[in-house]
Amino acid sequence: MPSGPHAILGIETSCDETAAAVVDGDRRILSNVVLSQLDDHRVYGGVVPEIAARAHLDHLDAIVARAMQEAGLGFADLAGVAATAGPGLIGGVLVGATLAKAIASAHGKPFLAVNHLEGHALTARLTDGIDFPYLLLLVSGGHCQLLLVQGVGRYRRLGTTIDDAVGEAFDKTAKLLGLGYPGGPAVERAAASGDASKVELPRPMVGKPGCDFSFSGLKTAVRRRVEEAGDGLDAGGIANIAAAFQKAVAASLVDRTRRAVDLLEAEGLAGRPLVVAGGVAANGTIRAALAALAQDRGMRFVAPPLVLCGDNGAMIAWAGQERLALGLIDGMDFRPRPRWPLDPDAAPSIGAGRVKA
Repeated sequence: MPSGPHAILGIETSCDETAAAVVDGDRRILSNVVLSQLDDHRVYGGVVPEIAARAHLDHLDAIVARAMQEAGLGFADLAGVAATAGPGLIGGVLVGATLAKAIASAHGKPFLAVNHLEGHALTARLTDGIDFPYLLLLVSGGHCQLLLVQGVGRYRRLGTTIDDAVGEAFDKTAKLLGLGYPGGPAVERAAASGDASKVELPRPMVGKPGCDFSFSGLKTAVRRRVEEAGDGLDAGGIANIAAAFQKAVAASLVDRTRRAVDLLEAEGLAGRPLVVAGGVAANGTIRAALAALAQDRGMRFVAPPLVLCGDNGAMIAWAGQERLALGLIDGMDFRPRPRWPLDPDAAPSIGAGRVKA
């Protein structure tokens, strides 16, 4: 298989996927291998950091070897080695970054420390080749942000969650409804047969100033509906609550995103693309609602293929491509970090009831 110019190996181990991929400078994904740890964590109803780190240690060597084999390349053929260096569960991040440094050092290749969020943020450039700037809605289990993506390493946060991330709200709702883990796909499946009009749930932050998000109150409302139903909560009732929850989340995301669009239009940036990325971007109802908003505002709507919505090595390899092209190479002394905001100048969301930075 022809390798294309400047192939980069990308390694992702920030949470519960052990992933590696090879992407070339022509935006071709030569391999993309993801090993899910869902079975390891399902019994606990969520990710256990120690188990995740151990699984990365056990499997990462084989995942990298398979990615290189599928790409038809040896390490000497690479232009660089990229790895998620934060934010994430630090044990897993250390596993991936350490292996990437070892490969880069042994073969004399540049090491590229990638911000996991930047991997998601730049995926639309890998899949659709869009130009800067664009509006990004980043929605996942640990993050919910609206960002103006101005360039590689250049992000301006317009809004963030003041409590819980939207993916976390999906997981907690699924647990309350007995739908299992992971919550996002489980809630979406249940909602498909439900009637959202049968259950009244709040629309968090809708109509309020600014672009921030909040989902803790919505989770509480779901818990109350479940408690009110008691033993009478059958499959139909579960589906109705799931549908109402999903509709409320979509309404909140659209309202907050609309306000961000208003803000950018006031700054002379009308008509720039609207991108949604992260694991929750796989939800069909949310994608459709955001696509409708983009069409209404004359914006191109870009959402990654479902296989690239969750954590994966291809997005890390591509972010490495973008950084290498700008000469943004990192030393072997780069220290992985559990927290690493895309916009370091943004005010932390702490105080006045805000509990997450």
